Amino acid sequence: MSINKFKAWMAAARPKTLAASVSPVLVACALAYRNGVFRLVPAILCLLVALLAQIASNFANDYFDFKKGADNENRLGQARAVASGWIRPKSMLIATLVVLATACLCGCGLLYYGGWWLIFVGIAIAVCVLAYSAGPYPLAYNGLGDICVMLFYGVIPLCFTYYVQAHAFTLNAFLLSVAMGFLSMNILIVNNYRDYEQDAAAGKRTTIVIFGRRFGQIFYLINALLAIIFAYPAYLYRDRSVWFMFLFFLMLELFTWQDLRRLSGSELNRILEQTSRNVLLFALLLVSLLAF
Repeated sequence: MSINKFKAWMAAARPKTLAASVSPVLVACALAYRNGVFRLVPAILCLLVALLAQIASNFANDYFDFKKGADNENRLGQARAVASGWIRPKSMLIATLVVLATACLCGCGLLYYGGWWLIFVGIAIAVCVLAYSAGPYPLAYNGLGDICVMLFYGVIPLCFTYYVQAHAFTLNAFLLSVAMGFLSMNILIVNNYRDYEQDAAAGKRTTIVIFGRRFGQIFYLINALLAIIFAYPAYLYRDRSVWFMFLFFLMLELFTWQDLRRLSGSELNRILEQTSRNVLLFALLLVSLLAF
């Protein structure tokens, strides 16, 4: 199957998973607004850095997974651009570096608001984007993908988005960042749960390959529960009735979890989209509690 170049690049960017990068930034901005320290320009820069870094990571995964043989004609997930022949490997590698460089450029703007030392945070993000699936010890191939998600889709974007506005790190920001990290990890869990056989054959030792699919099912549910628990700072600004909102969200997560246990193969692509949707809904719930 051939598609036009625009659709090919859009598919490679994986827009349905970008909630993982947008959500922690939105929550951080809501917390900053609640505390009277919200600043629009650094907030926008943080959002651009987060989005561009994830797109660069998705491009890098597309390229390096193809090179390592993790993506082939037996892939159950959404078709990858390089493996499908839509985009040449060299073009994907160049695009990865260009998008990553653009993210770094946006990040340089944050030095004005947060201090020169933030350059080390930017370097860590850039290195992780490439090291996730490339290099002599690719993190995603050695059971470290979940930790990367917690750090780079939870703790780092939320805490530092708050920092460049408030010039302070707070316990509440950290707890909310961990909550978002736990929930974002479920996106990776579904992806690895679906690709269990293919990853094992390619030598990609994800936590699901290491511990098994049953572990993945339990891990998914635990992450959802921990996300609700660590979102405790959002409860401080509301009365006890807020628990009904989180109970409704938990029911949504339980329905998604039941589908995860019931479905298999390419049917799990729908669960991946639902999980990404749940991350965004959870972020919007926290934003509503913090900012309004």
